[in-house]
Amino acid sequence: MEESFLFSQLNISSGILKAIEDMGFEEPTPIQQRSIPFLLQGRDVTGQAQTGTGKTAAFGIPALERIDPKDKRTQVIILSPTRELAIQTAEELARLAQYIRGVVVVPIYGGQPIGRQFKVLKTGAQIVVGTPGRILDHMNRRTLSLSNIRMVVLDEADQMLDMGFYDDIETIMRATPVNRQTVLFSATLPRPILEISKRFQKNPELVQVHVKELTVPQIDQQYIELHSRDKLEILCRVLDSYDPKLTLIFCNTKRAVDELTSRLHSRGYSVAGLHGDLKQVQRDRVMEKFRGGSLDLLIATDVAARGIDVEEIDLVINFDVPQDIEYYVHRIGRTARAGRSGCAITFVGPQEIYKLRAIQRTARITITRIPVPKETDAAESRLKNLSTRIKQAIDNGNLDRYEEMVERMMRDDNTSLDIAAALLKIHLEA
Repeated sequence: MEESFLFSQLNISSGILKAIEDMGFEEPTPIQQRSIPFLLQGRDVTGQAQTGTGKTAAFGIPALERIDPKDKRTQVIILSPTRELAIQTAEELARLAQYIRGVVVVPIYGGQPIGRQFKVLKTGAQIVVGTPGRILDHMNRRTLSLSNIRMVVLDEADQMLDMGFYDDIETIMRATPVNRQTVLFSATLPRPILEISKRFQKNPELVQVHVKELTVPQIDQQYIELHSRDKLEILCRVLDSYDPKLTLIFCNTKRAVDELTSRLHSRGYSVAGLHGDLKQVQRDRVMEKFRGGSLDLLIATDVAARGIDVEEIDLVINFDVPQDIEYYVHRIGRTARAGRSGCAITFVGPQEIYKLRAIQRTARITITRIPVPKETDAAESRLKNLSTRIKQAIDNGNLDRYEEMVERMMRDDNTSLDIAAALLKIHLEA
């Protein structure tokens, strides 16, 4: 990955920086690093980037910097191809705007009662995120005015064209002021997209993020579909079922690393966290324990994991779907080192499946869906692993001391089978 910098090195206001810190992100993704400086200068930008690269913040942060919170009129319009993307975009912008008093972000889309949208728009919203059809509907009803627009964002432009929204986009763009800033993001740049850029943008800066094709055949890439509330329980089942020697678990934020580390530690796992807030001495101490095998699990952010080079990592778990496709490639590449095989499992929530598809499409890989492990699977795996260890201990010998202890217990009318079964129960239920 290219050399990166921090959000604080960009010309971003303190309220947004505080929101970014609260969200726990350590540094801008590649598309954010390349787009935000141009957009803050007021330049038009055409960005080629896949879903799941962090492009919402790439245009969202400059959009928030451009608006006047005291002016309740709509100043930024963001066009999205689907209601799902419109909702997700509005939610992320609202989180980024949480410390800017008076900012209102509203998603409008088909399938939602239009009367509710009338009320919100009448009250005032500086940023409107919506599907082209519903935005055009509000324009025709005169419930949405675009005469004060400072920025227009065409998000997933190629998908909007595929869905037949060209005429709607053209009508919407013509209703905005000529001196607006125009931002266009698209996974591909076919001729119709370039024509839109030529018609509606002024000397746009072209920003592209390309991900190298992933060629690591010895990594078994899998994913599990689940609800966020079940992630911890399923993580424990995966760890107990696979029983890997060393596991690297990725979270998107520093806060998530700390929280997951604490919760796994309370469940008895040998675990430590790694992120940018740790001092170098602490980082070195954690890595020494992980390399030495005294830690089974290491939970890290993408930034903190860059210096990790441990050959014996058997399993990589994406507890959070990565914010950037490039991060996925780097994450799973931590296993299958030095000719070894490895496994990577990604936890995917219902609203994140589109990110996973984008990763597969862009990196040209296949990620296989696997069922959620059952509790019985974990128990069976633990029993199998314990059985193997018992056989190895028998083969290695030097059991005289322990045989004497068993013989003493047998004098209390316990059979050797009773004693063995009790020891198994104590170990497996601990």
